[in-house]
Amino acid sequence: MQSNVIDTQAFRIFSRAYKGRVMALLQLLGMVLLTLGLVAPSLAQQQYPSRPLRLVLPFPPGGSTDILGRIVAQSLSEKLGQPVIADNRPGLGGYFGLEMASKAAPDGYTFTIASLVYASGPVTYPDMKLNPAKDLTSIGQISEAPNYVVVNLGVPAKSMKELVDHVRANPKKLHYSTSGVGSTLHLSAAMMNSITKMDMVHVPYKGGGGPAMTAVLGGEVQVIVLGPASIQHFRAGKARALAVLSDERVSVTPDVPTAKEQGFDVVVAGWHGLLAPAGTPRTIIQRLNKHWVDSASSPAVKERLETLGFFPRPGTPEQFTAYLKNETERWQRLIKEINLQPAR
Repeated sequence: MQSNVIDTQAFRIFSRAYKGRVMALLQLLGMVLLTLGLVAPSLAQQQYPSRPLRLVLPFPPGGSTDILGRIVAQSLSEKLGQPVIADNRPGLGGYFGLEMASKAAPDGYTFTIASLVYASGPVTYPDMKLNPAKDLTSIGQISEAPNYVVVNLGVPAKSMKELVDHVRANPKKLHYSTSGVGSTLHLSAAMMNSITKMDMVHVPYKGGGGPAMTAVLGGEVQVIVLGPASIQHFRAGKARALAVLSDERVSVTPDVPTAKEQGFDVVVAGWHGLLAPAGTPRTIIQRLNKHWVDSASSPAVKERLETLGFFPRPGTPEQFTAYLKNETERWQRLIKEINLQPAR
């Protein structure tokens, strides 16, 4: 019994002596674990990227977005030291690809290319759950590009005026192809038709420079309003360019007159920019932006883009966010004015 009393007293003495040290050790261990928890994400961002990245292209191969996207992917691959894999995800005028990218993990390994459907999609595809302004975040603008009015060689018109006169005399007889309801191609053509009082039938496809342009070349439809992806076809004599929808003639196609020269005040450019899922770390956004700005400023990339009909417009994420806000307001006003019905 006496031995047990002595043991108990010894334990109490030991506990009092070392309690402070044990508590201090536990506190130190907690601080170490907390620090590791904070440092791990920071180290991950510093080591970014440690694996291939994915660039979601919202249109099929062969179109303007696809051509531009592959240039961007190659340029960023060289800057980042990791492959940037182009992933074509067409549908809904490009809106499907944006929604898909918005659902990816916001870790900097998935981003996408936005076009005008960013602005029009919430109105033209109301059943989709995507809210671009909330679900995606800006990396930066890539470029602007003029649109061309291009016709099948079987169309008798040799100028914009002749096309307008022909369509007015034959309402609903000609068809025009686009990359989907609310896409850049659709809204550009809708604006042209509204201003010129042309009445043509809309035929949507899953992509512009690929399926929609192929439909014009094959005679399935007669007209398309398309960006740089059309140039190779009318240069080769496979189709006919009647006008470029810009303020002035474009240096890469000096023989194509503007619609304004021909008496029709139709000016509408396509644009593209880089977006990432909302919540992507700011440090990664800034790094991707810097790499693209550096690439777009290099003579080699700039010349390659301009030769294809794209004009680089690199800037900050904040500048592109403001641009997107203005474009959204502008095109949603037009959609209401022309009473464009949502896709179902």
